[in-house]
Amino acid sequence: MDHDDRQVVGQDLMRVQFRWPVGMPLCRPLGDVLWEVRSSLPSARIARVIFCFFDEKLVALHGFIKKTQKTPQADIDLALKRKKEHLS
Repeated sequence: MDHDDRQVVGQDLMRVQFRWPVGMPLCRPLGDVLWEVRSSLPSARIARVIFCFFDEKLVALHGFIKKTQKTPQADIDLALKRKKEHLS
């Protein structure tokens, strides 16, 4: 990602972290205590960061550029795997 895109994702993560709870359009639940930060990038792409909370801290589990309308199950599964690794 270029600098401007990273800035937007970082600002959106910061908004979620310091203004929790946050709803749509910035953040939405994915189930299994996973949430998704929804970022519209200056490069006309869409980025997502899947996260959870652990000990009252936001833990970013997986970030990706969205290419389909629905969040791919493989990305959710990867985030769940990382969540499980983090909690053990």
